[in-house]
Amino acid sequence: MINKFSLSKLVVGCFCLISSAATIASDVNKRPNILVILTDDMGYADVGFNGSPDIRTPSLDQLASEGVVLTSAYNAHPFCGPSRAGIMTGRYPHKFGSQFNLPTSNRSGGLGVPTSEVFISKVLQDAGYRTGAIGKWHLGEEEEFHPNNRGFDEFYGFLNGGHDYFPKKYKPQYERQRKQGLNHSIFHYLRPFERNGKEEEETEYVTDGLSREAVSFIKKSASDEDQPFFLYLAYNAPHSPMQAKEEDMAQFPEIKDNKRKVYAGMVYAVDRGVNKIVKALKDTGQYDNTLIVFFSDNGGKPNLGANNHPLRGRKGSVLEGGYRTPMFFHWPEQVPDGQTFTHPISTLDLYPTFAKVADAKIPHNKKLDGKNIMEDLIAGTSPRQGEMIYALRHRKGYSEAAARRDNWKIVNTGKKWQLFDVANDSSESKDVSSKHPLIVREMVAEMELWSWTNPQPLWFHIHEEGVQWREKGMPRFHETFSLKNNSTN
Repeated sequence: MINKFSLSKLVVGCFCLISSAATIASDVNKRPNILVILTDDMGYADVGFNGSPDIRTPSLDQLASEGVVLTSAYNAHPFCGPSRAGIMTGRYPHKFGSQFNLPTSNRSGGLGVPTSEVFISKVLQDAGYRTGAIGKWHLGEEEEFHPNNRGFDEFYGFLNGGHDYFPKKYKPQYERQRKQGLNHSIFHYLRPFERNGKEEEETEYVTDGLSREAVSFIKKSASDEDQPFFLYLAYNAPHSPMQAKEEDMAQFPEIKDNKRKVYAGMVYAVDRGVNKIVKALKDTGQYDNTLIVFFSDNGGKPNLGANNHPLRGRKGSVLEGGYRTPMFFHWPEQVPDGQTFTHPISTLDLYPTFAKVADAKIPHNKKLDGKNIMEDLIAGTSPRQGEMIYALRHRKGYSEAAARRDNWKIVNTGKKWQLFDVANDSSESKDVSSKHPLIVREMVAEMELWSWTNPQPLWFHIHEEGVQWREKGMPRFHETFSLKNNSTN
């Protein structure tokens, strides 16, 4: 028999359990803010957490040490525009004709990533997120392709593929050309920034200006606790032109090579900005509930000061140094603390992963090449066991092609197919294709099947590329995927 005292304790106990469960449910259902910090042309070894011997990035390193560092993260393409198209769409850019950077002509020739491709920003916006894009766009400049019409409530930055960094230097050049009656032919690196479609004057070193805008967006977002934010912060550093502040370069007196010193200063400016961003998140109480993902859009250019060690290749190449990127996930008490994740993933995976953590609905007819990796990231298991991650870059008369599956990677840079165990040979120094001809044959066949479903490019970066494409009868996949040069294996 239960007496009154026992009954009262039972009722109180049940109430506490219900309250506790409700609190846990509330915490679980509180959707996170999502902050993407993207750099431009950063080398694999150009941040401290990824082994830089000379560039110090204390703010990024701190975040990385408190999160998960992904050592085998790949972009969808080894240079800017197609890589960013992949991030926003969750699809290989080859599948919708965006294999090349947009045309260099005024306003990108009026072209852009097809509006039939729903961006992750739109998915999150429809799910109630406050969305912002800051910095480099490079996905189309006409109204239909504008960030404000692709799911972003706020945009501040530039629409083309790059920009000069010092306003005091680029503004006089711009004004001089305007006075000469030029407009359509002014180099886009000199043009004014814009905010939501209207020109706006930037007064700070560009990297600092972008960091300032990110801090402002974060502080404004804190006023509404019921509306999480998605911020896409796309720094153009350390992309050319190579321009750094003297005080940032002074942080590296031991670096004697001038190219490397300038490059280091540009990276350090990003790190300074990240420090301010983290402070803003903490000051506004949003830090613990913010998923931060950091990475670069492709590999670095050693001739401009970058370091891709220990990877072989550089920006534009399908070798590891061309599209494998330093990356970390940081989300307090949600992703493992101080862990390293070695399994291969693609930046295409960000789209479905973000949608999942945001409890956002992806359109039923939306095609995706990425997959939600969050559970595997937490568990330390491979999200792509037995699956291929592709890289395909077209050149004059031939294509570079590569694919990774688990520890294996096949590569063809124009002569023959090679095979590397990149899990143990990230520098791609030991071709083992002769020892494993069946693995080569199987992986090449699978990539060939993937490639033949790619449509023709919708545009070319320069007119000459389009002429060469037609003259050479590209893409010439019958040659790319031929194994005749491997026949002696």
